[in-house]
Amino acid sequence: MSISKEKKVSIFTEFGGSASNTGSIEAQVALLTERILDISKHMQTNKKDFSSNRGLLKMVSQRKSLLGYLQKYEINTYRALIAKLGLRK
Repeated sequence: MSISKEKKVSIFTEFGGSASNTGSIEAQVALLTERILDISKHMQTNKKDFSSNRGLLKMVSQRKSLLGYLQKYEINTYRALIAKLGLRK
């Protein structure tokens, strides 16, 4: 259920600019989106896994707050990120 190290590095280079830029909001949102998709697939087969469901809800909430910050202060970056990730159609 976890993301491989190579996948994380590719996400950070694509969205953060470099592999060492793990703190950028764009990279954090992209990583959370990848983890959310992974746990969502797990939850479709394991409907009674309540601890994973709680973790999923926490990740969705964290992504929502990061996107809210990005929308408030950097609207063009927010719009580009939403289009690139395919969120909020």
